[in-house]
Order: sequence, then C-alpha cells, then structure tokens
Amino acid sequence: MQNLLAFLAKYNHWFLFLLLEVVCAVLLFQYNSYQGSVWFSSANFVSGKAYEARANMESYFALATLNEQLTARNVVLEHQVEKLSRQLEALRTDAGAGIPAALKDSLDQFHLIPAKVVSNETHHPGNLITIDKGSADGVRVDMGVVCGTGIVGIVYLVSTHYSVVIPVLNSKSNISCKIQGRDYFGYLHWNGGSSRIAYVDDVPRHAHFRLKDKIVTSGYSSVFPPGLMVGKILHVFNSPDGLSFRLQVELSTDFGRLRDVCVIDDATMNERLRILRMAQDSIKSDRH
Repeated sequence: MQNLLAFLAKYNHWFLFLLLEVVCAVLLFQYNSYQGSVWFSSANFVSGKAYEARANMESYFALATLNEQLTARNVVLEHQVEKLSRQLEALRTDAGAGIPAALKDSLDQFHLIPAKVVSNETHHPGNLITIDKGSADGVRVDMGVVCGTGIVGIVYLVSTHYSVVIPVLNSKSNISCKIQGRDYFGYLHWNGGSSRIAYVDDVPRHAHFRLKDKIVTSGYSSVFPPGLMVGKILHVFNSPDGLSFRLQVELSTDFGRLRDVCVIDDATMNERLRILRMAQDSIKSDRH
C-alpha cells in the first residue's frame, strides 16, 4: 500500500495532466459543433472498420465448416454425375443420340447466381433473408434460392442490388416436396420453434417409406427443379383429419449459419408462371 501511495505521489502531476486532457477533450467536442461532427464521423469510421474486421474474422473461422459442407456436397454431386453418365451412355446405345441431346438441353436451362446473406432471421413467424444480389445481377421475383446443403427459400422482393427472400423458416412458405425414390409428395411448412425442424403435410396414407428417408423438391412447382435436398424424415404423425400423414423433417440447411447461397435462374420459369397465371385468370373470369 505504501509503495502504491509513493508511486501516486511521485507521478501525481502526470495523472493530473491526463485528467485535464480528458476534460478539455470532452468540453471541446461537446460544445463545438464542428469538432463534434469531426469526432462523430471519425468514431463512426473506426466502429465501422471494427465491425468489418469482426465480420471478416467470423467468416474466416467459419471457412472450415463451409469447406466440409462443400466437400460433402461435391462428393454427392460427383456420384450423381457418374450415375447420369452411365444412364446417358445407356440411352445412346439403346435409342441413338437424339435423347441425350434433349437431356443435355434440359440440364443447361439452369443458371446459378451466387450471393451472400447480409441479413437473416430465424426466430419469428415472418422470418426474412436479405441477399446482396438484385435485378442488376439477373435476380427476379419467384426465383428459388439454395445453398450447398439444400433449399433456402423463394425471392419475394427485388431492388437493384439487393433481394428479400422468404425462407423455409417462414409461416407463409409452402414448397412442394416428395420422398426421394418413392415419389409420394406433400407440402413443406414451418410452424415455428426449432430452425432445424419443419413438416411435410398431405402425404397419402397409402405411401410406403421409412424413417431417415430423404425429402427432396418434387419439381411440380415453377420455382425449384426436382431433386434438390430438403431434409430427412424424423417422425411420422397422422394429419388432424386422419386422411393423410404428416412427416416431421430435419432440414438439411442450417439457417443459423447461412452465409453463401445461389439463386436459381431457370430460363423456362417465366413461361411456366405466365401460363399458370393465364389459367388462373381464365378460371376466375369463368366463375364471374
């Protein structure tokens, strides 16, 4: 204690100097508008750089997990490519070159627009996601959005450089899905709660499947092509009316860690949507 008092007594003039400097700075920036604005701008610049550095650091430490997901996804895709190659070779042998060309055209109609998530919600009934791509990048309303592990949602609003996506984790989301390899389909809904659990409703009672079977997109909508990963079956329930099954699904997409996504640009989507809307308008006019 005596050493501390001796230290303070020896350097008391330095402590007084620092105190007076702080008081002068506070008076200068608080009661002078020009100096205050300079301080405010500088503080915002420094805090912005600090937040940017923090975001870059978080992204860096997340690279390992993202690389693992991409590697696993690439393994699956390589397997699918090999399987398609064998099927195409069989078609060339059995039916000539015309059918493979048609299949190739159907695969070439999709173009992926890479984007980054700049805002993400997971705990509200009306969750929304904002991505850093907009109309200037070719994004349009009603395009599907996916990531390396599965589906994400559907584009809802588009500006020049940003887009808002209605994700699977939104009470208004309604995506047609099917049980992989069995072709029984239903509709994917999220009812709140865990960001990893959703439900597929309206699966027929005569459907045959097992727990852990994969759920994929059905391709019956004009948004997602068939076969995109959705999740796997955890539990099976009866629907409230007892006429169908309700499947509890563990989603393959981890929305809590979502960073990189792709928007699906389907060249035929606009045509299909236009025909569907024409049919709906025709039905409405006939009713009236």
